[in-house]
Amino acid sequence: MERESLHEGWRMTVLSGPALPADLAGAEVPAAVPGCAHLDLLAAGLIPDPCQDRNEAALAWAHRAEWRYTLDFAAAPPAPGERTDLVFDGLDTVTTIELDGRRIGATANMHRGHRFDIRGPLTAGGNGNGNGGGDGAGRHTLAVTFHSALEHAERLQRELGERPRAYPHPFNMVRKMACSFGWDWGPDLQTAGIWKPVRLERWHTARIAALRPLATVTGSGAGRVEVHLRVERSGLEPAGDLLATARIAEHEVRTVIPAAADEAVLTLQVPDVLLWWPAGHGDQPLYGLDVTLARPGGAEPQRELDSAGRRIGFRTVTVDTTPDETGTPFTFVVNGTRIFAKGANWIPDDHFLTRITRERLARRIDQALGAHMNMLRVWGGGIYETDDFYDLCDERGILVWQDFLFACAAYPEEEPLRGEVEAEARENVTRLCSHPSLVLWNGGNENLWGYRDWGWREELAGRTWGLGYYLELLPRIVAELDPGRPYADGSPYTPGQAPDGIHPNDQDHGSRHEWEVWNRADYTHYRDHIPRFCSEFGFQGPPAWATLTDAVHDDPLTPLSPGFRQHQKAEDGNGKLERGLAPHLPVPADFTDWHWATQLNQARAVAFGIEHFRSWWPRTAGAVVWQLNDCWPATSWAAVDGAGRPKPLWYALRRAFAPRLLTVQPRNGRPALAAVNDTARPWTGELRLARQTLGGVIRAEDKIALDVPPRSAALLPLPGALAEPGKPEEEVLVVTADDARTCHLFAEDRELAYRPAPLRAEAVAVPGGYRVDVHAESFARDIAVFADRLAPDAEADDMLVTLAAGESHSFLVRTAAALDPAALTRPPVLRTANDLRAGRS
Repeated sequence: MERESLHEGWRMTVLSGPALPADLAGAEVPAAVPGCAHLDLLAAGLIPDPCQDRNEAALAWAHRAEWRYTLDFAAAPPAPGERTDLVFDGLDTVTTIELDGRRIGATANMHRGHRFDIRGPLTAGGNGNGNGGGDGAGRHTLAVTFHSALEHAERLQRELGERPRAYPHPFNMVRKMACSFGWDWGPDLQTAGIWKPVRLERWHTARIAALRPLATVTGSGAGRVEVHLRVERSGLEPAGDLLATARIAEHEVRTVIPAAADEAVLTLQVPDVLLWWPAGHGDQPLYGLDVTLARPGGAEPQRELDSAGRRIGFRTVTVDTTPDETGTPFTFVVNGTRIFAKGANWIPDDHFLTRITRERLARRIDQALGAHMNMLRVWGGGIYETDDFYDLCDERGILVWQDFLFACAAYPEEEPLRGEVEAEARENVTRLCSHPSLVLWNGGNENLWGYRDWGWREELAGRTWGLGYYLELLPRIVAELDPGRPYADGSPYTPGQAPDGIHPNDQDHGSRHEWEVWNRADYTHYRDHIPRFCSEFGFQGPPAWATLTDAVHDDPLTPLSPGFRQHQKAEDGNGKLERGLAPHLPVPADFTDWHWATQLNQARAVAFGIEHFRSWWPRTAGAVVWQLNDCWPATSWAAVDGAGRPKPLWYALRRAFAPRLLTVQPRNGRPALAAVNDTARPWTGELRLARQTLGGVIRAEDKIALDVPPRSAALLPLPGALAEPGKPEEEVLVVTADDARTCHLFAEDRELAYRPAPLRAEAVAVPGGYRVDVHAESFARDIAVFADRLAPDAEADDMLVTLAAGESHSFLVRTAAALDPAALTRPPVLRTANDLRAGRS
């Protein structure tokens, strides 16, 4: 097999569009492949940055534009018996493909690859512009025309009938990244382009068309790999036997694929394998699998025709949905161990997908790991992620919950969409099944819920809406191609229930999404429900200051200024932010204070939910936050903003997901202390409890023996002298055990008698940045150092640190910039919740 990439020398022409700016009609610019039209125009200086200010709205003309990508290249005619294929790993989305003016194919699915046999055009001699030199290579022109995906979707909608959806554009009528059409956290910038690699492949006799290694562990501790191999024969010679070889280290197996067959299964046994574990439960050993395809030996040496490789891990995984006294659990079990899933939902890390590098993915996944997460849910309105994403999750022990790509809409089950859905599902299940990090295939996002509660049934009037995908097609494909991996009908869902059975979002059954908080209720209402597994919940907050001010240049910058509002996509988002503040903190008039208060409230809201869910383990078996990351600079639910900067929420997640957690929770009408031990060792020792004034005067104290078994949660009653304050607005309960701690307040911030300026602070230069030493002269809540206000690269190692009176803490600020140390010791860089209560800006 010879592979030649076709990435250099492309040009992109703006063809047409009803609202196309006059100066862009017919414009031709150099094109990056992989890439997209927006980025090509941006690189040429022909459009403004789509992610800045209100430029998104100014680029709406691109929704209905057509683009042509053209490449002139030299290629020799196929040798005798040689097959030559043009391979696109991904085209976004609706295209016509021509070679030397001859149509060779068309596509309408971003989520799958396409392969075209081009022996004929290459043999015909090219475009008549001469040859490429003395090697016999002819000159050829490859053209890919990208048609408007929006207009394609509108045509199918007219043909198949309208289906309900969460947003205006008919994204459910085309197999394209749904959030490309805009979402409540992302822009409406409908991309087009060659978004994955393109190449020529030359081969003889046969090639490996699909490789599916299915790894498991036997009862004796050996690894067992079924290597499912599908081959494609060239059709240019009589079919003959083929020899397939699979190898892991010194373990090898061979089989002959007869001339009449195109599939084989090779079974490898690897004794005494090391098990792959999720982060926090063990190591992540990976084994290299190599597969070759050759002609059988005989009198001549074997001739290798093709080869492929995968990295695999050995582990078992199930999801326990066995009914119990409460309802139906939803508990991941890896290698026989029940896992509390600590995670976040994952969206594409950039709206312009080709800007996402392996290094960027590694940083983002490391941020998940740094917040003690062990799971990411790849959400169904995005993409099947690149191999880099799953490789990195394999290496770091991040469990991957993978949605099939259906979100918040009714999806037609008729052709041509059904065939595309099946093709993309088969391709991606085959591509991803080797990854030990992948632990669940999920039918889609909120579609079962939408049918039940959002008026879809009446609107559909009997038309198909995707149920056949979720209950029949997708589970059948998973059972056929990846039978060792669990499948869920959707999220949220109640296992084993038809659409008219138990509600898909019932708290006692399966997975649940909690959106009453944020949409309507205060975050304290997280405690109204005890879900079996919460796979979505969250609260909004603005991005880091440096991220915001780099993208939005309103003067003045306010929650209602035009650019800020362009980057707030949630319905009544700012109103919900302020209503969410009101029970807890004053709503500031000053924008600097408003920015800090809404970021703080986001962090507190989500941490409140996590601590509640974790305190109910094992009844509740997972807390997967909406969302880890952003695809552009925006006010959103993300913990890490569109520039990769951690928001206060990220630091709150790091505490709430810590292996050992102390939290005060209500039980039977009284406060109790929940001690959560998500480690492999018993948590024993002594709890130190002190009810004290904000000024540090001890009112009551006690010590309690602590003994929490591994991977469990214990509830400890609080003595009345500690749980009942004399003056709620002036007191705090501080509980400490080893490196775990909680500070429980008896009133909301707006009612507390905070000292408005509780800190003494000093900053000094140290190698790599600055150390900020703070000392609390009175109780100081949620201390934060917003160093990015002074330099874009500046980042503090910690945030939302709470100190009792008399305690001290040191923050490390990493930066290459020279900063004014004094600026690190005062607002707006050094902040506490106290100064919001005091109204200080």
